[in-house]
Amino acid sequence: MARYTEASCRLCRREGMKLFLKGDRCYTDKCAMKRSYPPGQHGQGRKKSSEYGIQLREKQKVKRIYGILETQFRNLFEKAEKMNGMAGENLLSLLERRLDNVVYRMGLANSRKEARQLVRHGHFTMNGHKANIPSMVVEVGDVIAVKERSRSSAKLKSLVENFTRVVPNWLEVNVEAMSGKVVSLPTREDIDLEIAEHLIVELYSK
Repeated sequence: MARYTEASCRLCRREGMKLFLKGDRCYTDKCAMKRSYPPGQHGQGRKKSSEYGIQLREKQKVKRIYGILETQFRNLFEKAEKMNGMAGENLLSLLERRLDNVVYRMGLANSRKEARQLVRHGHFTMNGHKANIPSMVVEVGDVIAVKERSRSSAKLKSLVENFTRVVPNWLEVNVEAMSGKVVSLPTREDIDLEIAEHLIVELYSK
C-alpha cells in the first residue's frame, strides 16, 4: 500500500497551519511552523491560488490531517453523498469515526499516525474482537479497548498516567480501564478542526 514517507512537517508548512501530525512535538519550539511559508525553493514566491486551488488545498489538508490517501478519501466522500444530511458534514463524521482517529481521540496515542500504527500492530479490540484495521468505521455502542496483554506496554501506561486529552462528547472514556465507548455519532460541532468542508464538496462536484 502506498504511504507518505517524507517529513511530516513539510505538510503543515504546505497547508499553512499546524496539522498536529507529530503529537507533542507540535507544541514545542521544534515545530517547523515557525517558518510560515510553504517548503521548497520557491515557497516564498508562491502566488495567490485560484478558486480551484483553494478547494484543492482544503481537500489536501483534510486528507493529511486524517492520514489517508486519495482513493480512500474519494470512497468516503461517495459514501457521505449517499447518506442523509449534508455531504460535507457526513464526510467529516465518517473520518472522525475511523478506528485510528477514535484511538487518538480517546487519548491512547499522541497523534493519528501513532494511533494507526498501534491499531495495525494489534493492540486494540472492538466489542471484544480483534481490531487491527485503521479504516474500520465505528458505530454507536461500539466499545474500543486496549488488549489485555498490551496493557503492560510502557508506551500505553505512560499515556494513561499523563492523560490530559479533552475527550469529545460522542465518546465515553474509562482511562484506568484503557477503554472507550461510542455513545453517539459525531456532529459538526464536535469536530474542533479548521475545515471548510463545503470547499471539498464543491471540488468533487465539478
